[in-house]
Amino acid sequence: METPLNIGGVDILLGEQRQLELPVASLYTDTQVSIPVHVIRAKKPGPTVFISAAVHGDELNGIEIIRRLIQQQIKLATGTLILVPMVNIYGVLNQSRYMPDRRDLNRCFPGSQKGSLAGRVAYTFINSIVRHCDYGIDLHTGAIHRSNLPQIRANLDDADTLALAQAFGVPVLLNANVRDGSLREAAVNNGARVLLYEAGEALRFDELSIQTGVRGILNVLSSLGVIRKRRLRQKIAPFVANRSDWTRAAASGFVCEFAKLGAYVEKGEVLAEINSPLGELIQQVTSNRAGIVIGKQNIPLVLEGDAMFHIAYFGSAADEVVEHIEIMNDQIMPIATPII
Repeated sequence: METPLNIGGVDILLGEQRQLELPVASLYTDTQVSIPVHVIRAKKPGPTVFISAAVHGDELNGIEIIRRLIQQQIKLATGTLILVPMVNIYGVLNQSRYMPDRRDLNRCFPGSQKGSLAGRVAYTFINSIVRHCDYGIDLHTGAIHRSNLPQIRANLDDADTLALAQAFGVPVLLNANVRDGSLREAAVNNGARVLLYEAGEALRFDELSIQTGVRGILNVLSSLGVIRKRRLRQKIAPFVANRSDWTRAAASGFVCEFAKLGAYVEKGEVLAEINSPLGELIQQVTSNRAGIVIGKQNIPLVLEGDAMFHIAYFGSAADEVVEHIEIMNDQIMPIATPII
């Protein structure tokens, strides 16, 4: 007989579905704060997968992605799916990227049972959720006033992780090293293979990013055999970028932007102009290399040194990347998903 999955002291058997609250440290008011967790188990054993969102509390797209997955009442063929819509519950309450102790939770993993607040939340999440899992998808957005094109970041030198990234179904894959203290690093050290999905902007819902995320997660679950095989329309081919750079402002001022998210830009192309309040042209911001804009700032104000355009480099495949970005937009945006 298989041992039940135990999360936060709650046993969950094969074939069961449970919603539970994972307690973490209380607020100043002694109000108990808990991380909500939704667990779905198939009758047959198989891979265990976690989907996490809002490790940064102001990154909201992932919360909506997980809500829609729960509303779909997914039927699993094998294995276990653990859905965690808000890891940094404190940041969500405060509409803040950070924890109340001013730490970035995604630099505090694997955490400590007796450490700072961020360290304790990280420790609880790793030991209550991640240690059970074979795979994970961590959902993120761009920072405040920045948007990211839907993209997957992962260790693409690992063949199994690359296969998962390709199955997700977005045009842009970034071969990204793990960052010290990140959830991805801690999960990998616990034996899980993890994708990081980046799309949209902090404190905003972006429909393209949300629908792409829902579809991508279902594609990955299908590829793992956790849900039944999905019939796909025109396949969106993924392309791997092994390098990307931020183009930064060399002056302060007001921005007139020319390059859009997902656009192909040539080396030397003018991406934006920085002007003085009286209209004087201060600087033309140009691309250092040919590539695809996968991230950009949205606020039309910059200080010298600010990151403005994130450009990924694909070499001769760049034209094909743009084509598949257009396919992604055409497939997803005409489909209106009602808010339940």
